[in-house]
Amino acid sequence: MQHIDMNSDEFQAEMEKTTKFVEKVNKQFGWVQNPNEEVNEGVTMGLARNKLIYGKRFCPCFMVIGETKEEQKKADNRICPCKPAIEKEIPENGLCHCGIFCTPEYAASQTQHDTIEEIVHEHSKGLTKEQAITLLQEEQLDGDELEALLEARTLGMIEFTLLDVREFMEFQMGHIVGTDALVPTSQFYAKIEEHNDKKKRAVIVYCHTGSRSFQVQHAMKSLGFEHVCNLRPGIISYAGEVQKG
Repeated sequence: MQHIDMNSDEFQAEMEKTTKFVEKVNKQFGWVQNPNEEVNEGVTMGLARNKLIYGKRFCPCFMVIGETKEEQKKADNRICPCKPAIEKEIPENGLCHCGIFCTPEYAASQTQHDTIEEIVHEHSKGLTKEQAITLLQEEQLDGDELEALLEARTLGMIEFTLLDVREFMEFQMGHIVGTDALVPTSQFYAKIEEHNDKKKRAVIVYCHTGSRSFQVQHAMKSLGFEHVCNLRPGIISYAGEVQKG
């Protein structure tokens, strides 16, 4: 296997060519690059490396099969921009497997998501109404995100129901301030009927580690609840206010 010196003039020249290649592909298909620059840099480096080693820009996220050019062609290795990305991945998911090519809609959504992540994980909270609504659409939340959403709910920006799905004893030992009801997993199907009026509203469920609530999340969806978020990994990840009793 040929070893590539990343600091060599040869590699730097190929990096420049590959960057221009990526720009050309984006223009051709109406795509944009991933808003995460680390993704773009890593994939570009991989494409440049493969070009120097194999003479083709094979997708760096997949192993190149075959020792000779004939074997590599016969193995149908992915060459960027690859057919699966063009025909399936980008139309369906908004980005290719390697992540360097995205639709403008995906990139805009990801940029907004990253902004929200930065806000909640730096504990500055202060979400806008639009950011709070976007975050509430996630299916899995961490403790910082739930804390930010509870603050947004207190400020009247959003509405959701917070359900504790642990058992009564656990609830008494300590539950998240802002919890609206206890729906013990052991009594789930009987207790959840009390909340059938919330099937079209946002609901967040939590337990101790996120495992029971993950099961409840999917059970609620099967019962017609349209959007259920799960706190993962549970109350143990929550640094906000907790009360006993």
